[in-house]
Amino acid sequence: MSLLIVKNITREGPGILENILKDNNISYHIADLDGGDGMPEADEYNGIIVLGGPDSANDQTEKIQRELAMIKKAIDLKIPYLGICLGMQMLARSQGITVYENNVREIGFRSEDGEYYSVDIKKEHVNDPLLNGLANPVKIFHLHGETVDLNDDIDLLATGKYCQNQIIKVGSNAYGIQGHFELTPEMFKVWLDNDPEIVELDRDMLLGDFEKIAVEYGNNGKILFTNFLKIAGLL
Repeated sequence: MSLLIVKNITREGPGILENILKDNNISYHIADLDGGDGMPEADEYNGIIVLGGPDSANDQTEKIQRELAMIKKAIDLKIPYLGICLGMQMLARSQGITVYENNVREIGFRSEDGEYYSVDIKKEHVNDPLLNGLANPVKIFHLHGETVDLNDDIDLLATGKYCQNQIIKVGSNAYGIQGHFELTPEMFKVWLDNDPEIVELDRDMLLGDFEKIAVEYGNNGKILFTNFLKIAGLL
């Protein structure tokens, strides 16, 4: 019983999720594609999580094409899947769905109107196995400029103000989340120092925003990732 975690850029790691895995002695493997690791075989794992990164799901690079093929195989085999940011867009793209530039680039904890970014879970989905127990609406961190279309095979579980399609579901156990629930304070500081889009923002403001919602944000991350590990039969 093991979980596969795919990193698309080295600095974007599993964060809160990795803490849960270690606390529960759950076996996991991290494939850092940015660091030169090979693409694992989907059918060797009980669950798969694909993290974010600066690539686009529309890229024609060998890396992205191999990753899309791995994700499609996982979905076809009904292996529980969770995609975060780029991982969500890759889920949609693997199913033939259009990925395109959103009208607004969502970056940080708060939008231009000063309000914290949050997603509204649709009332018919508040008890979905992935979302059960989360606050509603739920605050989220964003770092993306693209979004996804929908079709009849994709359920929209949660929406946002500036980017409509925030949490999606394919089949019974494949999910995509546009924002980030995995940030730890230590990981966030690495992003602050290295991500070119975040570097342009006010560092002190971002740290203050995180501090104000740290407990709520951390609790929601624990709930969501714990729920996914249960879906994957790892808890």
